[in-house]
Amino acid sequence: MSEGFGLVVRFLLRDQEAAAAFDELCATTLEGIKSAEPGTLTYVVHVPEGEPLVRVFYELYVDRAAFEAHEAQSHTKHFLAEREQYLSGVEVTFLDVIGGKAAALQ
Repeated sequence: MSEGFGLVVRFLLRDQEAAAAFDELCATTLEGIKSAEPGTLTYVVHVPEGEPLVRVFYELYVDRAAFEAHEAQSHTKHFLAEREQYLSGVEVTFLDVIGGKAAALQ
């Protein structure tokens, strides 16, 4: 499993109102990802148990070029431009795949 590129992003949201608006922004963005990004293997938004003002994204791409293609999409640019108004913090961890099990590509 030498290919693959991923990241985990932890977003800290200002308050419940910001969390609701951020979730709407995520839903809109996910529609674009589902329809226009074949190199995006996994893109999942999580709420950690007991942390209602935190969202964790897990993203896995075929390779770094697929991630860069994701970043260039209009829906991603919109998300990046709009998200700041809802946040009190963000932490990004980039991941290089060294092994594991992945679902078969269709």
